[in-house]
Amino acid sequence: MKRGAMRLFAALASCAWLAAWAAPAAAPEESVPVVHVAVVGGLVLCGVWPALAPMAEAATGLRIELVSAAPKEGIVPAFASGAADVLLIHGSDETFALQAQGLAAPLQAWAYNQHVIVGPAADPADVAHARDGIDAVRRIKAADAPMIGFRDPGAFTIMQHLWRSAGLRPGPKQQTYDDAEQPHAVLQSASARGAYVVVGQIPVEFGRMPAGDLRVLLAGDPEMRRVYVAVEPGPRHPADAVRRARAKRLVDYLLSARGQADLRAANRAAATTEHPGPWIFPVLSADAPAAPSSSSSSPSIPRS
Repeated sequence: MKRGAMRLFAALASCAWLAAWAAPAAAPEESVPVVHVAVVGGLVLCGVWPALAPMAEAATGLRIELVSAAPKEGIVPAFASGAADVLLIHGSDETFALQAQGLAAPLQAWAYNQHVIVGPAADPADVAHARDGIDAVRRIKAADAPMIGFRDPGAFTIMQHLWRSAGLRPGPKQQTYDDAEQPHAVLQSASARGAYVVVGQIPVEFGRMPAGDLRVLLAGDPEMRRVYVAVEPGPRHPADAVRRARAKRLVDYLLSARGQADLRAANRAAATTEHPGPWIFPVLSADAPAAPSSSSSSPSIPRS
């Protein structure tokens, strides 16, 4: 009897062990919640986003997974497809389209970068001594110096804004078409023609737009800002409720006083001797580039 009971116990124990071994393992719980982010390449190129992301993780308790850092052609599809839950990009027609399609929540201005005027070292229009961008285009017009309209929508919009604000119509030489084969080859074209051009500061400073013998002649004008927006999922975005909540947590942080202070700190952390910056400026801070004009208009979200 005892021997039979022992055999039965051993058999039951063996079955229990086999059942436990064969049962699928429970999926491990996500120890740290993840938020998937796509950012425009300049944020990474200048070093600010790599410095800011760990600060954001510490503040929000999220792990930030960067799914794409690229031009808008790469990051907008990543967000629209649901690969990314947060999109950090310039305010543009593409972002307004995302909102119109229900893929993006209302756009929120988060930060801005600046554009500069680049021109020949000889500087025949004396742009280097201009008070601001408006004064610069007046000098270019007065000197009848050539100016190229960079095909980049943001840079072109800023250039047109300067001409309108100056109350001037550009002459034929100031309406030179950007016929460079590659978008970032515009400075090579400007160098060959001895022309001025409005471009983003980050790709110029970090060598993504070879400038030949051109120089940055004017920087720091608040009228030449371009706003970055933080984009959360809209009602038709594929993200579920959990991912939406995480996206909101990150965006709320970026827009908060702490997030804006951390953005300033990230600029300092990204600074090098060769590239001291700052590059990305908070919307809630006076810590902006020294403005050559007295304009104090708050950043807007321009359509380009």
